[in-house]
Amino acid sequence: MNVRSGRIFLQNQQKSAAPVEDGPLTTGAVLFTVLLCVLFGANAVAIKISLTGLGVFTTAAIRFSLAALTILIWALATGKAMRLNLVQFRLLAILALIFYVQLSLFYIGLSKTTASHGTLIANVLPFVVLVLAHFFIKGDRISTVRIIGLTLGFSGVLVLLGDTAELSREALRGDLIVLCAVLIWGGNAVYTKRIIPLFEPSQVTFYPVAMSAPLFLLSALFWDQPMVSRVDVPIVGAMAYQSFVTASFGLLGWTTMIKRYGATTLHSYIFIMPLSGVFFGIVLLDEPLTIRLIGAIVLVTAGLVVVNRNGSRRLMRPKI
Repeated sequence: MNVRSGRIFLQNQQKSAAPVEDGPLTTGAVLFTVLLCVLFGANAVAIKISLTGLGVFTTAAIRFSLAALTILIWALATGKAMRLNLVQFRLLAILALIFYVQLSLFYIGLSKTTASHGTLIANVLPFVVLVLAHFFIKGDRISTVRIIGLTLGFSGVLVLLGDTAELSREALRGDLIVLCAVLIWGGNAVYTKRIIPLFEPSQVTFYPVAMSAPLFLLSALFWDQPMVSRVDVPIVGAMAYQSFVTASFGLLGWTTMIKRYGATTLHSYIFIMPLSGVFFGIVLLDEPLTIRLIGAIVLVTAGLVVVNRNGSRRLMRPKI
C-alpha cells in the first residue's frame, strides 16, 4: 500500500469509526479499573527499587523489551490484528519517539527524587492535557469548573516543590525533570487521542513500546555507567512488575477499557493513582510523610476529582 492510498484508508477509517460512548461500569469493571489505578500508582515505587541496581536506561530497556515481547505473544495467540500500512506505521513511529523522550526524562527525574514526589507530579498529566486539548482539539474548551480543578492540581505541584527544602537540591532537580516529562506526556496524550480510533488496542500498545526499546538500549550503552551494579530478588521482582504487570497487562487493560466504556467514565477513578503511589512509597521505601506532601496529595487529588467529575473526555495513558 503506497502513502496516498494509505492516507485514503485512514481517512475512511476515521469517518467510519464510531465515537466511544461513555457508559456506566459494571461491578466487575469498577473493581478492575480500581485495580489498574492501584497498580499504575505503585509503578514509581517499582522503578525506584530497580534503579538501586540497574542504570536508568538499562531499566527502561529491559522493561519495555520484555513488555513488547509479552504483548506480541498475547496478540498473536489471540489473533489480534497487528499488521500496519505505511501511514499507520509512521503515526506510531512518531508516538514511539515521544514515548522514548518522555519516559527517559521520567526515569532520570525519578532517579533523583522520591517515588512519592514522582507519582504526584506525574498525576498532573490530566491538567496538562486539559490545557493542550483547549488549543489543539476542536470543541474541547476549558470551563470554569475545569479551571478550578486546574488551579488545584498545579497548586499541589507548587506545594510539593517547596517540600524539597526538607529533602535535597537533587530532589528538586528530579522533580523539575519529572515535570518536564509530564509536559511532553501531555502532548503524547493529545496525539494519541487523535489517532486512537484508527488502531486496535494491541497495535497502539505494542508498537510504541517495541520501537522505543532499542532506543533505550542504545542510550544505556552510551550513558549508563554501569548498566548493572547488582541484581537481587527485589530488583528482579520490581522489573517483573514493571514489565508484565503495568507495561503489558496494565496498558492493554486500560486501552481496552477506554475503547469499551469511554474516557470520561474511566478517568473518574484516576485520583486513586497518586494515593496508591504515595502510600506504597511510604510503606515500602520508608519515604518521609511531610506536611507539604500531605498538602500536595489533597490538592492534586481534589483537582483530579473536580476535573473528572466535570466530564473530561481526554484519552490519557496511565503513568507507566
